[in-house]
Amino acid sequence: MAAEALERIRAEVLKLTEAERAELAHDLIASLDEPRESGVEDAWDREILHRISLVDSGQAKLLDREEFRQKMRARYKDQ
Repeated sequence: MAAEALERIRAEVLKLTEAERAELAHDLIASLDEPRESGVEDAWDREILHRISLVDSGQAKLLDREEFRQKMRARYKDQ
């Protein structure tokens, strides 16, 4: 890409909001990674949506920080 074009893109990107720049940066960095298995990514997307729906409907049991810490201590106490 020509240096001029890159500078134009950079100038336009800097006009975006912080959130928009963060999203763009995430997408650009992700594009540098190895190709993802779309089936795995799709499965995680479905799982996340499922968990959100459980929380929203009140079906998920949520733990506060102290309760979580107690459970983890008990689980790994003898290891």
